[in-house]
Amino acid sequence: MSKKRAHLSITGRVQGVGFRANTRRKARMLGLKGWVKNLHDGSVEAVVEGEKEKVKDLISWANKGPSRARVEDVSVDWDEHQNEFEGFSIRY
Repeated sequence: MSKKRAHLSITGRVQGVGFRANTRRKARMLGLKGWVKNLHDGSVEAVVEGEKEKVKDLISWANKGPSRARVEDVSVDWDEHQNEFEGFSIRY
């Protein structure tokens, strides 16, 4: 399987609803690496690396998010896998 990197920008009601913690949990379950953080404009940003199909699974999940979230859009920019991360973390 090929490894890829994806940069996600998630908009909607995605802060204050457990989005980051649930993204980290899902990413770790899928064996992905990277990070997720809140942005000042109310959106959430994430960088995810791993097996392409697993990254796609996380993107699919992000389009729904946790139950209290109301996702409006998930923008994805694909890039080459860079093997930059040790695990998956929440950035502040």
